[in-house]
Amino acid sequence: MNFVDLMNSSKYDFLRTHPRLGNKIILLGLGGSHAYGTNITTSDIDFRGITLNSTSDLLGLTSFEQYEDNNTDTVIYSFNKMIRLLLECNPNTCEILGLEENQYLIKTSLGQELINHTSLFLTKRAAKSFGGYASAQLRRLQNAVARDSMPPSNREQHIFNSVKNALDDFNRRYDNFVQGSIHLYIDNGVTEGFTKEIFVDANYTHVPLREYEKMFSTMNAVIREYDKIGKRNKKKDDNHLNKHAMHLIRLFMMAIDILDNGIIKTYRGNDLELLLKIRNGGFQNEDHTFSTEFCDILAHYEKELERATKETSLPDKPNMEQVEAFVEYVNRKVIDGDYS
Repeated sequence: MNFVDLMNSSKYDFLRTHPRLGNKIILLGLGGSHAYGTNITTSDIDFRGITLNSTSDLLGLTSFEQYEDNNTDTVIYSFNKMIRLLLECNPNTCEILGLEENQYLIKTSLGQELINHTSLFLTKRAAKSFGGYASAQLRRLQNAVARDSMPPSNREQHIFNSVKNALDDFNRRYDNFVQGSIHLYIDNGVTEGFTKEIFVDANYTHVPLREYEKMFSTMNAVIREYDKIGKRNKKKDDNHLNKHAMHLIRLFMMAIDILDNGIIKTYRGNDLELLLKIRNGGFQNEDHTFSTEFCDILAHYEKELERATKETSLPDKPNMEQVEAFVEYVNRKVIDGDYS
């Protein structure tokens, strides 16, 4: 398929006519399965992009986070929001910096400069953001197909392991901040029907309401993650489960690439045989559980991620002086009108 022709069709006119987009778009590329190379004939076409903030966002009272077009599965982030997500090594947004050249549909000079500065955002946080997300989701997937045969003690251990990464990420961000501290953890349940449950210890004062709302939203996300664990969704067919399993292994692969080599490698050319075998049900038993071979593959990537996390030469966190200098450089061009 010619994606450039598709982008230029009337279906995507919003890219050219919306005041937040047009010549403010600095990057637009493929997303989802087409970006990874794992697409099949029925795969959706996703576009992901970055657009510059407006002058009024930077100097005035307006604000802009992202533009979404549900009819075309297109999501375009504002530059400033993208920077915040990149600083956390967010898997869904890091991908746009690691596409193959022919997978970019729009790439301006500022878009290329952002790609050239990819290393600013690659830190040990990738182990949590990529690897942690994959680990938690895959354990939830295993629970979904095997929970009924699991002894209660094993089920609780799965719950703890699955949600631990989300708890660790929350505590890293909020356990100790200027206005106090807030800590999430799992302990023996006190609520009827819960053997284990999530608790919170909080001690904070004079917190801006918007910051509190962010913390509350993050806590809600952790709770939703916890509540989903072990609940079998009968509506999910095997193809859906296998697709999730494939993408979760892919996340481990991408995390290891980042930690070992300092690169974002979105297109998985060398891994496609394994990934497509998972997607096509090559590791699923007749009772819909995953085979021992798949469990061995998972164990291998978990060990590799652990090794890469210990051996990586990436910094613990970004160099914020360099990041802020680059962001100021780009946003100053917006203010000066020098970005076309």
